[in-house]
Amino acid sequence: MQETIDDVQAEWLPIMLQGSPSEIYVFNCETLHFEYANKAAIDNLQYSLHELREMSPASIVQGISPEAYEELLADLRNGSVASISVNTVHVRRDGTAYPIESRLFFLAASAGPVIIAIGNDVSSRDESDKALRASESRLSAMVSNTPGLVYQFRLGRDGCFSFPYLSEGCEALLGIAAEELHDDPLHFLDLILPEDRTSFMESMNASTREMSAWNWEGRIRIEKWNDIKWINLRATPRALDGHDVLWEGIMTNITASKLEQEEIIRSRAQLAELSAHINTVKEQERAHIAREIHDDLGGNLTAIKMALALLTRRLPADPALLEKADYVEQLVDRTIETVHRIASDLRPGVLDFGLVAAIDWQTREFEKQCGIPCEFSSNKREIELDPNQSAALFRIFQEALTNIAKHAQATHVNVQLVHTERFVRLEIVDNGRGIQAADRTKPKSFGIRGMVERSIAMGGSLSVSTSQKGGTIVAINVPLVDSSAISTS
Repeated sequence: MQETIDDVQAEWLPIMLQGSPSEIYVFNCETLHFEYANKAAIDNLQYSLHELREMSPASIVQGISPEAYEELLADLRNGSVASISVNTVHVRRDGTAYPIESRLFFLAASAGPVIIAIGNDVSSRDESDKALRASESRLSAMVSNTPGLVYQFRLGRDGCFSFPYLSEGCEALLGIAAEELHDDPLHFLDLILPEDRTSFMESMNASTREMSAWNWEGRIRIEKWNDIKWINLRATPRALDGHDVLWEGIMTNITASKLEQEEIIRSRAQLAELSAHINTVKEQERAHIAREIHDDLGGNLTAIKMALALLTRRLPADPALLEKADYVEQLVDRTIETVHRIASDLRPGVLDFGLVAAIDWQTREFEKQCGIPCEFSSNKREIELDPNQSAALFRIFQEALTNIAKHAQATHVNVQLVHTERFVRLEIVDNGRGIQAADRTKPKSFGIRGMVERSIAMGGSLSVSTSQKGGTIVAINVPLVDSSAISTS
């Protein structure tokens, strides 16, 4: 029975040798010439079995002389060890080389002692190792040159978190060593100002729940330097086994940009305040000049007209003198009309009758002067606003009508004034060519900019858009400071 099993195993052996992906060599222990090589060895070396039988292992191993190779096998040949492992480089027939890891065994066969070498080509593994080392080197270079802290943040299902990885930028950004934060991750929460911790936790929970990018800005206090910094945290999450979440990202110091942003906001607020003050002073000055023109200049012209009428009645019946007197009287009348027009432009007296009456009057004046039909409607007969707000809203309305007359090429304008409990809304809609984005940003285009500044100065907002049917919609919303101030119907 044992002989039958041995016979079957003997039949398996050639198939196993030829089918093995490892390179298998058998060489004579005395002559060190190859006696056998399997298919994997022949294919990789590019030599035939006949050619290999004329060669020794030293002839295919790079950089090892026959003497050195014999010395390498000395312990194996004298029986001191059962096997040895060697790492060498084999040279193919075409001159190319590849690294190979081999294990050599001594076998005292009946036909004579042999050495069996079983080796594996590790060139692919070595290339992978090189590529991995190169990739790690590049990553290390990028991380070390990144202006911030590269990190990994892990949140466990129990709510505990840790920092599996922290780059060298940890201490420069947070004022604590990476090892300290590894040992005590909760110390990071202690750095965050109390008023910003809630937003930190909310953003982390939202990223966990939606598995979306984590983007948070907040302030930290660095006790080491007695300093407060703004930091930005950006990271991408991925789920781990056990329902843990791991974020990989970067923290950066955004203090400078935050301070610049605050300075810009502060400067804009100051500019808006200055603009509002200038507009208020300008309106007051206009009102003052309008009163001076109307009262003094208008009064003087009226007195001149009365005196001229008296003189005309006492002139002799000279046609030339009467004609001259009539011309002077007409000149005085035109001057009085001009004075009234200038005074009205400076401070429309119709504003004294309320905002609704003023806008209604300006609508009719626009239709009369430009020949463009203009409809006006209001949901209240009277609307009470602060005098400065009324003046600003009326000026915005005048500028909107001026823009329509100059640029819109409209044939119809619709104006609506709406009063609610929270705001007053004025909407001007034309059916013209519409406004393009470039029109709002072109140099020396101050009309819309002035309208926006006026709306901001009175605490309101202004929007300019294109309607679905073409044309432009200008909408101004003015919030009511006291919602109890309700206009009468």
